[in-house]
Amino acid sequence: MRLLIDENFNHRILRGLLLRFPALDHVIAQNTELKGVQDTSLLAWAAEQNRILITHDIKTIPG
Repeated sequence: MRLLIDENFNHRILRGLLLRFPALDHVIAQNTELKGVQDTSLLAWAAEQNRILITHDIKTIPG
């Protein structure tokens, strides 16, 4: 599973996932050029990279 972790995602949850799955393929948006980009651009990048966007930001993510 390939994940894209949004800036607002609770990193305690991510740490828990990494404890169970140390080889988890993940990218943290705020550690890349994706920091601060609009949600539509974030979704587009995730789709291009075959990644699942993980976020708590349900109010601004397009349906």
